[in-house]
Amino acid sequence: MKIEIPNKIPDHFKEYWPGYYDYFSHYEEALGIPHVLFLITTVKDNGKPNVAFGGWSSFKGDKNGFFALISFSHKSHTYKNIIRDKEFCVNFINWSHIENCWATVKNNDYEKDEIKIGGFTEEKPTVVSAPRIAEAFISLECVMEKEIDISGAGVDSLVIGRVVHAGVDKDYMSGMKKFGKDGFMFYHQELFDFDKNNDGKRRYSHLQTLDD
Repeated sequence: MKIEIPNKIPDHFKEYWPGYYDYFSHYEEALGIPHVLFLITTVKDNGKPNVAFGGWSSFKGDKNGFFALISFSHKSHTYKNIIRDKEFCVNFINWSHIENCWATVKNNDYEKDEIKIGGFTEEKPTVVSAPRIAEAFISLECVMEKEIDISGAGVDSLVIGRVVHAGVDKDYMSGMKKFGKDGFMFYHQELFDFDKNNDGKRRYSHLQTLDD
């Protein structure tokens, strides 16, 4: 039996803060589809590094290039920096740095260096001007190609960035390390009881090999 979920917020789902469902769909909580987490680095207009902890993405390429497709809120510093400079870096961080990642969310002071706020080390990029994070096991240097307003409501945009360079930790280049507990980190929402409310727990996962 399948539970049918309409395109309408269930009456028993509550907002975590006023306007919550202006920025998030109820499907995100109800379905719990995981997405890979990373840190996006850009440069603020005051020259300080900006860091955004997030996901909501996909990565795809063909013979003409490899692209990062990432959703950004129009109100975020990161979105404004990318629209202005047309550059950003995607830094994949493992689970051991989770508290550092959240520190960049809780203390995103415009006047401060957010790489230092997170306790990370700035790494010089190769092609773009946005800094990389040394602790990342993969860093993608990107230039913006397109921006698409996802719903047309001026809330979120899908930014398509062309990957112009990639840096990979040599310990992760070959083998399975990036697919285990020290590799890609995923986020999902675990609902306790869909029929009662949208109470749940933020959870983190890693990939598990099934064909050994």
